[in-house]
Parts: sequence; structure tokens; C-alpha cells
Amino acid sequence: MNNQLVQQKITDLKVCVLIPTYNNELTLKRVIDGVLQYTQNIIVVNDGSTDSTSTILENYPNLEHIQFTQNKGKGQALRAGFKHAKSLDYDYVITIDSDGQHFPKDIPTFINALENSDDKNILLIGARNMNQEDVPKKSSFGNKFSNFWYWVETGIKLQDTQSGFRLYPIHHFKNLKFYTNKFEFEIEVIVKAAWNGSQVKNIPIHISYDETERVSHFRPFKDFSRISVLNTWLVILTFLYVKPRNFFRKIKKKGLKRFLFEDVIGSNDSPQKKALSIALGIFVGITPLWGFHTIIVISLALLLKLNKTIAFAFSNVSLPPFIPFIVLGSFILGNIILGQNETYSFATITTDFEVLKHLKTYIVGSFALAAVSAVIAGLLSYIIFLILRKKKVRVTNA
Repeated sequence: MNNQLVQQKITDLKVCVLIPTYNNELTLKRVIDGVLQYTQNIIVVNDGSTDSTSTILENYPNLEHIQFTQNKGKGQALRAGFKHAKSLDYDYVITIDSDGQHFPKDIPTFINALENSDDKNILLIGARNMNQEDVPKKSSFGNKFSNFWYWVETGIKLQDTQSGFRLYPIHHFKNLKFYTNKFEFEIEVIVKAAWNGSQVKNIPIHISYDETERVSHFRPFKDFSRISVLNTWLVILTFLYVKPRNFFRKIKKKGLKRFLFEDVIGSNDSPQKKALSIALGIFVGITPLWGFHTIIVISLALLLKLNKTIAFAFSNVSLPPFIPFIVLGSFILGNIILGQNETYSFATITTDFEVLKHLKTYIVGSFALAAVSAVIAGLLSYIIFLILRKKKVRVTNA
């Protein structure tokens, strides 16, 4: 594809290129000149540089400039650039680092991927070859670390989640709120974009790590700590809000009957795996670990390699209509196990009931009820799944 055709496609697709920069005087001009071969839709954010960056930018008066008097961090620079791009009526922003590690010649790759995608709500991340000789070991480790947590938080497996060479669908960000200002913003934005329904994909790019001219402002201890805190918060949100929200949205969209037939009965997992997933969900859902059922059941399903959807679905056995029966059953069973002579009924546990006095009974009883219910539900569902599979085999062979 020739440069003129790329320029036209960039214009038609309403794309601009955002270059955040901070003290990259050795490489900034080369990056800008490289981008200019494909488009003049460029926004440069000078994030409080103290070197000759301002002088270099004076030679590009026709470009859009944002000037920070003090260094605010890459996240703040990107957010300011996104806001300015929206004001100029752009729909997409390609971000490219100014330290020389990215090659502007890869811009057509992003444009082609966007043009050929059926879903235009797409966020593209340039995937670097982390096995390349000049890639620092700390960068390779950090990327693997980030990839793992991104998968936990979104269920999406990517080769590279830390590359700054990206295409963002900023017109889909209007309902998203961002809170980070430094390097960790690049993680926050791709996680929240995925939660919001954006398709997040990698595309291959070229990279160069020339330590003689490249200036990195990543501070290993401070920035890694910020990223760790962010990932901790995102994981909590994932299990306590995002996954339950997505689950109920899925049921609402399909309807309960269709969900059960397609996602539970129709799952390709073996009868044993589906039955164990149901047993796990029932067990966790009845235990007294209120508020932690989601994170526990999904974590155990991942650890035990069971069906997460089925396990989570059945962990919701503790929905409000069933809670009184579960609590009463726990007290009664705990009373029997502990050999006590207490009498429990709906009336006694709702009228002047001293919870702490009977806490031991409830905890013992709830775990026992969870175990018994899980075994019964697991065995019954295993038999049902076996029967259904045999019927399916007969129909297929008929």
C-alpha cells in the first residue's frame, strides 16, 4: 500500500496519531518525520520536557501541540491527547512512543487491521517480539506479568499488553472513567475497554531497543508498585462486579431456558466435569463466606480446571429467596452435628435471635449442608448428563 493511499484511509477513518513525549530529544524528530510520511493528523503532548523538545517542536507549527509546564506522567499525557482528539472529531487515536523503539512504518498495519475488522469497536496493541536479542530481561518479565493479570481480569489472552504502540477507539470511551496518571494508565484503559465491550487484539510490530539513544522513564520500583496496586483493585472489581454483571447480562440476553440448554447442558465438557462444576458451585454458594462467593468459586474453578460458567451459575444458590431456607437448614444440621438441644425455626431465627451465641452452630452446619448438597447435586447431575449424552449419541448414530 503506497503512502498516499494510507493517508486517504487515515482521513476516511478519522484517525490521528498521538505522540506523548518527555525528554526524548535524540529520537523525537525522527519519530515525527516518520509519522508525517503517512499523515499530518498528529497531536504531540510535551509532558513538561526540560531538554530541547520545545525547540524541536517549533519546527512543526502545523501540528497540534499540547504543552505541560511540569511533567505529569504518560497517563495524563494520553488522557489529554484523547480529549483533544475528540474535540477535533477524530474517532481513533494511534499512539506511538517518542523514544525510538517503535517504527512509524507499522502505521499501515494498524490501518489495515482497522479497515478489515467487522467490529469497529476495536483496540489494537502492537505486539513486540519479546525474544529479540536487544529486549531487556526486565521488559520481558514485566510483559508476562501484565499479560497474566490481564487474562485474569478480562479472560482475554494477549501476547503483549505493555506496548505503547496502539490504536484506540476513543469514540467508545465516553462512558468510561479513568483514574490513573502514570504508566499504569495503559493497563487501566485496555482492561476497562474490554469490560466495556471493545475487541482487544494484538498485531505484530517492529521494535528497536537502542540504549545509546533511547531514554526510558519507567521507574522499576515506583511504577511496578503502582501497576501492582492497580491490578489488585482491578482483580477485586473483576470478581465482585464485572463477572457477576456479565453473567446476569448473558442470562438476560439469552433467557434462562436457552442459557441452561446452551451453556450448561450443551457444554462440550464431559459429564464428570460438568457435574463437578455444579457441585463446586453449590458447595461454595452455601458456605457462610458471604461477599466472597464469586472470587472463591471462579478461583477454584480455574485451579481445578472446571467449567467457570457452570460453577458460577450454581454458586448463586444463595439468592435472596433461598437464603432463609439455607440459613435455617444450616442451624438445624449444625445443631444435630454438635449434639445440642436447641430448637430452630423461621420464627426463632428472626425474633430477638442472638447470632453470636449460635455462630458456631451456623458455621458447622453451613459447611456440612454445603458438602451434603454438593455431593447430592453432583451425583444427580452426573447421572442426568450421562443419560443426555447417551441420547445424543443415539440420535447422532440414527
